[in-house]
Amino acid sequence: MEIQNKIATLRQQIPPNVRLVCVSKFHPETAITEAYNVGERDFGESRAQELTRKAAVLPHDIRWHFIGSLQTNKVKMVVPIAYLIHSVDSEKLLAAINNCAAENNLTCNVLLEVHIAQDITKHGCSVEELTTFFTTEKWKEFPNVHICGLMGMGTLDANESQTRQEFNTLHTLFLKLKNIFAQTYFNELSMGMTHDFPLAIEEGSTCVRIGTFIFGERQY
Repeated sequence: MEIQNKIATLRQQIPPNVRLVCVSKFHPETAITEAYNVGERDFGESRAQELTRKAAVLPHDIRWHFIGSLQTNKVKMVVPIAYLIHSVDSEKLLAAINNCAAENNLTCNVLLEVHIAQDITKHGCSVEELTTFFTTEKWKEFPNVHICGLMGMGTLDANESQTRQEFNTLHTLFLKLKNIFAQTYFNELSMGMTHDFPLAIEEGSTCVRIGTFIFGERQY
């Protein structure tokens, strides 16, 4: 019941128009089932093998979000399963996803990851790269991909002012690209985790990724 109680607490803090992705990576199927039983359907995984294993044994109406760094050699495992891939950080990866989707007669939903943190270990495209990508209509080279929005992570252990500024930067870019791209499916802004999701929602997030608060520390 602990997981269910924590979800009830979270739901009081998250507006109905903001998607909650329960980050279930490194947690057992039993924990996911407990969250599923109170109505959660969006779950986040970061490893292809773990996603494949869980998707095979858990209910088929779960919407699986791939939120980790995705290697091109693991794309074939992820594309047929994932409802949304959050972590597309290069044209090379986008091309691999597009090709795999075409081979499977699918259209794959993705978010483009933006580097907004001061932490240099974080992945993501630059603001300049993404602006050029859309203004030159480079996206037309990937017909089997729907670019549904952007994703970003703030600097770890940053103060509130810095985190808010980083989220605001991402939201501003999102609105700018939405105006350029003008596709109805470009409507998702994934930012905010356990430690900073209230700020992310205030700054325009449509999707928060929360694991530790719901499931506790990761069980490696």
